[in-house]
Amino acid sequence: MSGSERGEPPRKRSKWETNDGGEDTDVAEWEAEEARARAAARASLLRAKQAAKDAAAKRAREGSASASSVQDYADLPPSKAGSVTELDSEASSRAGQSRNRALPDIPRKTVARSLAPLRSAHPAIGGCRSVHCFERLNQIEEGSYGVVFRAKDKETGEIVALKKLKMDKEKNGFPITSLREIRTLMEARHPNVVEVKEIVVGDTLLQIYIVMEFVEHDLKTLLSTMRTPFLQSEIKTLMLQLLSAVSLLHSNWIVHRDLKTSNLLMNNRGMMKLADFGLARLFGDPLGDMTTLVVTLWYRAPELLLGAKEYDTKIDMWSVGCILGELLLKEPLFTGKNEADQVVKIFKLLGQPTETAWPGYSKLPDARLASSVAQPYSALRSKFKYCSDSCLDLLKKLLAYDPTQRLSADEALNHPWFSESPAPAHPDSFGSFPSVAAGERRRAPSPTAPERVADQKLAYQLELDL
Repeated sequence: MSGSERGEPPRKRSKWETNDGGEDTDVAEWEAEEARARAAARASLLRAKQAAKDAAAKRAREGSASASSVQDYADLPPSKAGSVTELDSEASSRAGQSRNRALPDIPRKTVARSLAPLRSAHPAIGGCRSVHCFERLNQIEEGSYGVVFRAKDKETGEIVALKKLKMDKEKNGFPITSLREIRTLMEARHPNVVEVKEIVVGDTLLQIYIVMEFVEHDLKTLLSTMRTPFLQSEIKTLMLQLLSAVSLLHSNWIVHRDLKTSNLLMNNRGMMKLADFGLARLFGDPLGDMTTLVVTLWYRAPELLLGAKEYDTKIDMWSVGCILGELLLKEPLFTGKNEADQVVKIFKLLGQPTETAWPGYSKLPDARLASSVAQPYSALRSKFKYCSDSCLDLLKKLLAYDPTQRLSADEALNHPWFSESPAPAHPDSFGSFPSVAAGERRRAPSPTAPERVADQKLAYQLELDL
């Protein structure tokens, strides 16, 4: 029997109730305000944590505290950190006071939200050292994205390469090319990839430097100053090291996009180091559209020259083929003045592509450039007169028009050319060259210096041919 039937006055319905006994929209509003209060409490906690870190860093700079004074979130005292339950209860209390009314005794679904501790999976990064910890010795080179100096660590005496990033024209924060370079160098740890040691800062936020290992030579400068070309045994060693580094990148879904001899460094112990990852980036499956304005023109794959928007690691392998040809000839293989001229030079040496050799090439945006060359066959053999058939086979497969037919780094590493005589030279057997980067000049050879005896006839013939 209802109250009205018993003669009782009608009960005043709470504004929290609806005719069907459910919750009104005010409950949702209260829950939203409670969530906002909880978020405000969380933000306050983060500010307290940051303040503690800043204070500890200041004490460390003044010599009154060590870096261990900075505590992680989980190590903060209960008075600052608190538990998740305390944080939620405090937020609930604030929300209730802000509404200034008692909550009705209505059934409400309680959702336990666990606030994850603010921990990182990686160890905390300490403060960067100042660039003043290094003494600049000389400038090595200047590129589009930075200036590289040879420098000495004042604390250890170690000679390093110091790359100053160009930030003066950057309007959107840290340059994306520099972020890619640092990230790739940190991920691609390999004996044949240049090692990044640390990041240091200058007097302002616009002065950021990458500290890398110093390597005496780059192959481009070395090839232009050498009296004789590399021996085939030495070329094999350099190519094995290059392919090993490229294989690591590709297995980690990284495409370099700027392989060339000036980005290949070599020390006086015959070790090659791959450098300059400013254009490197991760790629996925399926491939997405990427810019075609990558890779220095002389080392750019034909699919890029003809406007392909989708590409993968095979553009790096074309560059590897160009590098192999340059090591054999002691000069760049294709030296176009612009993209159209580069296409012409490629087609004149390798022959004009066909739909059979390169399915789908005629549908590329700039395929019309291919029609300007009437060269039906390859002239590689006449260009490389003194190469073995196996060496020429490797070169052809690296310079295949069809990217799907181009060798991968792993396939190239297993090519028979590396197994035939002469065997790859041991890195220690490489001759020592004066370092242009270190400001050294060529000296007369020592009378007791060992002579490079392998492949002498081949080297002599190549020198005459050049």
